Amino acid sequence: MITTENYNEETRTINFSMLPEALRKGHEFIKKVTGNGAHWDNYHSSDTIRHTINTYFEKLAAFIGKDKNVVVQKKQQAKQRSTKTVSKEAIHKHGIKPEKKAHSHKTKDGPAERQPLIVERLPDEIRFIRRFLHLDGKTKTKDELLRFINSLQKAILEKKIRKTSVYADQIRFVQDKLVEVYNSMGAKIAFTLKAETHDALNVFGNDEKVMASVGFIKRYINLNGKTGAGMKEKAKLLLGQINRAYEKGKIQDGDPYIVEMHEVRKNLELYIGDKGIKVLKIEKNTLNGLAGILNGCSCQNLNGFDHDETENEPVIMNSMDFANMRFKTLGMKGKWLQLIGDPSTNFSVMVFGKPKMGKSYLCIDFAGYLARNHGKVLYIAKEEGLDKTLQDKLNDKDVKHENLYVTSELPESLSPYDFIFFDSVNKLGFKPEDLSKLKAKYPTKSFIYVFQTTKEGKFRGANTFQHDVDSVIEVPEKGKAVQYGRFNQGGEISIF
Repeated sequence: MITTENYNEETRTINFSMLPEALRKGHEFIKKVTGNGAHWDNYHSSDTIRHTINTYFEKLAAFIGKDKNVVVQKKQQAKQRSTKTVSKEAIHKHGIKPEKKAHSHKTKDGPAERQPLIVERLPDEIRFIRRFLHLDGKTKTKDELLRFINSLQKAILEKKIRKTSVYADQIRFVQDKLVEVYNSMGAKIAFTLKAETHDALNVFGNDEKVMASVGFIKRYINLNGKTGAGMKEKAKLLLGQINRAYEKGKIQDGDPYIVEMHEVRKNLELYIGDKGIKVLKIEKNTLNGLAGILNGCSCQNLNGFDHDETENEPVIMNSMDFANMRFKTLGMKGKWLQLIGDPSTNFSVMVFGKPKMGKSYLCIDFAGYLARNHGKVLYIAKEEGLDKTLQDKLNDKDVKHENLYVTSELPESLSPYDFIFFDSVNKLGFKPEDLSKLKAKYPTKSFIYVFQTTKEGKFRGANTFQHDVDSVIEVPEKGKAVQYGRFNQGGEISIF
């Protein structure tokens, strides 16, 4: 057990460079609030600091118990200290330079401080912690706090934030504080955090930074299709900043999005240099691919310090205007209109039934119809694979088409396709949250999920699967499909 009394002694033999990021930050926080372990007054006087440090103690003890490699033998460490301790006179005399530590720099006061760790994506917890810190010193309305609370609870319900998270206690504190303020406030409130609370949370929320390429891609997408006299100036500014990032080494060949960045530069240069091009346009497939990079990354709404509360403003419309709006539908025809109705262009369907009843035949037939009439289709045949059985079904239904593609595994990108079939979800090992992430990553795509069933004929999997789709198609008996959904309740057709 680690306590304030034994912390200095217990951690004296620990190699903190081998610890996870959260534990390294916890150690740095303790050094900051205790004067490098000299006094624990702040621990005893602040509930927030005490709770944060106690949580860190527990996680550190648990980690050390599992991984003995983080503990360096005392004799070895003492030997290393004796060989690395060099006097100032020796430095001047022999030109010895102190060893530099990765991700650190010296401040005006002298001690080394970790620079932000450059990451591709910030954890959702850190994004919420940053957003909470961003409230400090701001006047907020009750609606604004409610939106924050709702978005946090949604992330927890969708298991983007789990109870097992290393930041679980900090997130719980954030949620409790928001609810407490919301329940006691009037229409507005000047939101203020105690200095020790801000410091305690800031150590967790301000140690990682999203890579430069991701930020540039977001800004590039924001220019797409926009008109106005100042757009070319904005493009010039963006291109200049990108070029300087290349020069300073912030974007290098090892960047995971270096190919996309080369295309961004090329398109910006073309747009700026050609007076005949009035609007920056990004091709649809390219735009989908770039948007896929941004989905789920920290550059979305919850990035904290540059968060714009108006981005989450609910749309309010007069009911007369809303009733007269026209929503784009797929234009389904024939037996598929009879079965499903005319869904929106990004619909989702769940199909289930007992083995040998015809659900795969139904889906192959549907895939062929979509390929012939509505766009590119990918059929992921994980259950049967690319074997003769699948070939026979394609030939029996006579659905082979240049727009229909088949595979046995989920490809890296779904951007080229308009409709994707998963046969089956169970064989692919997907959970409800996996499908939600795919839907969020490819919001313009349509998904058709095939499920195995239990002996009782119920689909195999969590009930959440059924709640997250627009239509549910059951094959209750051989050769018959029945649909229950929002587009055509009760539609049915014969499969064979």
